[in-house]
Amino acid sequence: MTAFKTLRPSTLSREQFIATFGDIYEHSPWVAEQAFDKAPLTDDIEPLHERMSAVLLHADHAAQLALINAHPDLAGKAAIQGELTAASTNEQAGAGIHLCTPAEFTRFTELNVAYKARFRFPFIMAVKGSDRHQILAAFEQRIHHSAEVEFACALAEINKIALFRLQAL
Repeated sequence: MTAFKTLRPSTLSREQFIATFGDIYEHSPWVAEQAFDKAPLTDDIEPLHERMSAVLLHADHAAQLALINAHPDLAGKAAIQGELTAASTNEQAGAGIHLCTPAEFTRFTELNVAYKARFRFPFIMAVKGSDRHQILAAFEQRIHHSAEVEFACALAEINKIALFRLQAL
């Protein structure tokens, strides 16, 4: 197990816990709220991630969809205009999305539009460790999934993103 470097979640009040972990799941503090309420807390990353993942996976479809929709488009308008959360900005920059050529930005835009038209939610991918070429390839493959498969894939990717964010703490 991996302990947090500077945090001890077990010592935090509910308010402090939510303030600290409320954005691990993009604009969805309800995940942290419910994870806290399933006491006791440990000071290790993996059990906290498992708990938060379970909260998401056991939520109703509407809550899951709202969380998916809270995520920004990859290389989308929010990224270009600098409107992403700090975590999303760092994740997309780490994947080199900000280095896209005009043709790559155009392809991201086309895929974002087509994906949203097909699934009614944004393409989600934990981009850490990937580059923009790998992300575009995944985009082009996943757009052919069924709605059920892609919904499950989006939740799995969100849980990967959450683990990366917890590890960054």
